[in-house]
Parts: sequence; C-alpha cells; structure tokens
Amino acid sequence: MKIIQLLTFLIINISCSAQKNLEKYTSDEDGIAVEKTDNTKQYDEVYNANNIIYAVGRKFTYSYFYQNTKGEKFLIKRGKGILQPEGYTIYDWEFVDIENQDNETVSRIILKPSSGNPFEGNDSDYKQTGIDYEYVLNNGKNHLKQTTGAIENKMNVWIHPPRSNFFKILELNPFPYIVAPYKIGTKWKWKLEIGDHWSDKRWLEWKGGIENVYDYEIKENKIISTKLGNLECYIVQATAKSRIGETELISYFNPKFGFVKLEYKNIDGTKTVLVLENVE
Repeated sequence: MKIIQLLTFLIINISCSAQKNLEKYTSDEDGIAVEKTDNTKQYDEVYNANNIIYAVGRKFTYSYFYQNTKGEKFLIKRGKGILQPEGYTIYDWEFVDIENQDNETVSRIILKPSSGNPFEGNDSDYKQTGIDYEYVLNNGKNHLKQTTGAIENKMNVWIHPPRSNFFKILELNPFPYIVAPYKIGTKWKWKLEIGDHWSDKRWLEWKGGIENVYDYEIKENKIISTKLGNLECYIVQATAKSRIGETELISYFNPKFGFVKLEYKNIDGTKTVLVLENVE
C-alpha cells in the first residue's frame, strides 16, 4: 500500500510540474522553449530576471582560433575598409598567423547580456535576452559590436554564436543549445531556415534558402580543466545537415558559466574554436 501511495504521489507531482511548465513556457517560431508573454510585467521580469548564467551585468570573455584543413591555426585581423552606399565604412577581414598578430588583430570576443528588448523598435514580440558580442583588438579598441539574443530557462539554454565578418561562417553550424534534463543520452532535434546572404566564396556560395536540420545529444558528463578552474561539463555533440553539406559542433556546457568551450567543424572542413577565459 505504501509503495502504491508513493507512486501516486510521484505521478501527481510530475504531472503538476509538467502542467506548470506548459503554463509558463511556449515554443518560439524556431521551436525553442521560451517564457510566455506577460503584459502585466516588464520585459526584464519575464525574459531576463530568472537567468542564472546569462544574467544582465555579467561579462564573458572568449579566446578563439581558426584552423584550416592543413591544421594551421590563425586569428582574424581587420582588413580593408569598404565604403557603403549609405556613406559609412565596413571592414573586411584577413587571417593572421597566431605568432604574427599585431594591434589590429581580434584577440578576444566578449559576450555581454543586456537589459530590455534590444529590438524593441522592430520586434516588440521578441522573447530573448539581448546579448552583445564585442570583437576586441590587441590595441584594446573594439573592432565592432553585434547585438543578438540568447534564451535561458529551466527548459533549455540556447544562444546565437558570434556571426560578424569571418564569424558569419558559424551560421551554418549547430548553435550552442542544451535541453533539459541534463543527463547523458538526452536527445533532441531542431531546424532553421538560412538565406543565401550568409554565403561567401571564401567558404561556400549557394543560391536560395536552405534548411538546416540539427541533431543534438548529451554524450558525456565530465570534469574539464579551464581558466576558470576544473569545471563539470555536459558535452553535447551536434550535427547540422542541409542540401549544401554538413557541419558539426561539440559544446561543453557548465550550469554556472554556460558554454565554456565550442568546437565547430565548418562547412568547408575547417574548424573554429572558442574557449571561455574569464567571467566578470
């Protein structure tokens, strides 16, 4: 009798918990779990206040490198300026050997969560935490800043990767993404439409839209050595497939610091690696 009562109690609790999640969360247009809109609360109360990792005011500093198909490693340097019809200048990019970097080499990438809806003027129904990526040169100046979004809640954690200049190549890879429950063997799928404005002759050109279909799985849970100390991480392996080819991502996720290492295999067989160095 006690066993039956215990099982009944557990079933009721699980059912209530699932019902609460259904009441609190919904799926966005891309199928990711997000908080439901609540017009009685401020934007930050709904989408930002419950963030543990990507909380407003934190600063995540990443190192990175690019590795070609020969195994040679490079950083990115600000290239020549290109004057736009609107009158402003954008800068191209160049590869520079890690040993030969100069003041105009991008040495680190900084992620900063921000308050409010970063796209209020264009998308009042935006349901993500705003994040800024700052691309910092060796001389300490910001090469550029990119505003995008992240999603963090009890159901999942998902972030846009850096996608400016050379880093546009990461649009074709699986995005950093983990779904609860955080345990070995958890699997999920996702898909995303990608336009041909992301194509580039330096990795791959195509015409028309593509659909990336993603498969994710938590493969391991282990302690890894980082600049932040020895951290327990869930290792997520992911693939993205479309009519133009296949890409991969191995991500290392820590519940306190988020995605502490991202190992991308790009559409052209090259690699891009980001490593979290510091959190303030």
